[in-house]
Amino acid sequence: MSSKVKDLQSETQHAKPSQGGVLYVVSSPSGGGKGTLIRRVLDVMPDLSYSVSYTTRAPRNGEVHGREYFFVDRPEFETMVAAGEFLEWANVHGNLYGTAESQVVSETTAGVDLVLEVDVQGADSVRKLALDSVSIFILPPSLETLRQRLLSRGTDTPEQLAVRLRNAPAELSQYEKFDYIIFNDEVERASAQLAAIVTAERARRSRQEALVRDVINKFKEV
Repeated sequence: MSSKVKDLQSETQHAKPSQGGVLYVVSSPSGGGKGTLIRRVLDVMPDLSYSVSYTTRAPRNGEVHGREYFFVDRPEFETMVAAGEFLEWANVHGNLYGTAESQVVSETTAGVDLVLEVDVQGADSVRKLALDSVSIFILPPSLETLRQRLLSRGTDTPEQLAVRLRNAPAELSQYEKFDYIIFNDEVERASAQLAAIVTAERARRSRQEALVRDVINKFKEV
């Protein structure tokens, strides 16, 4: 094997597409487990980034400003809306959530693959934009499982819990709009499936045209 072929083999072993990054839009009903699955995937895929959204809700136990969310008050959020700073935003169960356009544009333009954790309203807004995005819906196995997950968080009042559970059927009905469905009955399997989707999408021919042409040209030089 020539040195050029060896170099080519090394270069392509961990290659990523050279075009802009992909936006992975992950959604579920509240308590569906999307946050847990995303954190597990980020731990094993260090070249995958996370879009930190803004919210007016209070931090939950263990949450850190700037890591899970940017926690802001409603006047600051509304000022950002008026300034057109959000790629998408929505009122979810009485709290406002939004994705900063600046982070998404800067990172995907630089070729970084980005995970966006949003509710179904946010996913619908992103779907309408001219972005290279992949939408993934996390499906909880049952209403009772969803209820237990929400109760175990210990962050909702009985009234808030009732609202989340009441809204769940309407959120679940949106599954048809998504590219992929992950049945979240077991966290290890579900997180592995989420990572597999990212890997498979990176291998799409349409996202690797520039890389393929470069490889073919190098073969011609051997």
